Amino acid sequence: MQNYKDLKVWEKAHEFTLKVYDITKSFPKEEIYSLTNQLRRAASSIPANIAEGCGKNSQADFANFLNIGLGSANESEYYLLLSKDLLYLKSEIFEILNKIINEIKAMLIALINSKSKL
Repeated sequence: MQNYKDLKVWEKAHEFTLKVYDITKSFPKEEIYSLTNQLRRAASSIPANIAEGCGKNSQADFANFLNIGLGSANESEYYLLLSKDLLYLKSEIFEILNKIINEIKAMLIALINSKSKL
């Protein structure tokens, strides 16, 4: 077990989630129960799964929760693309968030690989 707050990937995922909550405030009101909610849930699932995995007793369990977080990162990436294509996100904002989510994905993959080799 380790403290999830000590992980750089958790910190980056938490910051990403805060940014997602902020930018989705400007999404159309008719999207509040669909795309806005889905993007927020997918984004917040990343650091939540990292945190939950840190509370597990085995490295295999931890790696499993990191994999779930990676799935949520991929889901978030898609919702960002959809938001841009629906013109809810400006291209510049999309590029910034897309860069961050891809950094998170790379960090998660590296951490999963390190836990899988133990």
